[in-house]
Amino acid sequence: MHIAEGLLSLPLLVGSNLVAAAGINLGLRRLDPMHIPIAAMLAAVFFIASLIHLPIGFSSVHLVMSGLCGLLLGWTAFPVIIVALFLQSILFGFGGLTTLGINTLIMGLPAVMVHYLFAQNLIKCSVKQAFWRGAAAGSLAIAFGALLLSGTLVFNGGTAFYEVSSLILVSHLPIMLVEGMVTGSIIAFLHRVEPSLLDMANYVQQPT
Repeated sequence: MHIAEGLLSLPLLVGSNLVAAAGINLGLRRLDPMHIPIAAMLAAVFFIASLIHLPIGFSSVHLVMSGLCGLLLGWTAFPVIIVALFLQSILFGFGGLTTLGINTLIMGLPAVMVHYLFAQNLIKCSVKQAFWRGAAAGSLAIAFGALLLSGTLVFNGGTAFYEVSSLILVSHLPIMLVEGMVTGSIIAFLHRVEPSLLDMANYVQQPT
């Protein structure tokens, strides 16, 4: 789900970096320093999940776990995601430094979206309900991210990217299913063994 360097116009790169910086700033302001290790753990989960790639031209599909990060962290998912993307870029060449902003938005905005859709009162749900909320969050985060990725390419390159954008959307369908099942299983497991973690955003974040 990374966009490589050299594909986007300068105004789009600058604009996306500014918007991503705003999201990162908001996430950092809500992160209690005492709970940085929790955020770092989820950054590691995001980093590891993204290491298995199926190349598709200049893009790729892989497990992202943005839905899980969003459910548990809310806006703090933004700094978590950019740290993982930065390490992937300098260590493995995934994406690039100039596209950190747009790649952070492609994965961070869906994370925040599913947080507001599914994280409310998650701790009060039954285990079955928690599973299905997690599954929906995982799947929708990938779907929204794929739409943002495709839309960015079409907006930047016009009709020349229609075919590639369609391929990206279709190729992410199986990832949506797998990500949904994995995220749902993790949320259901946490609900059984440590349900307080499902309310993580309330103690990871502090008021702005």
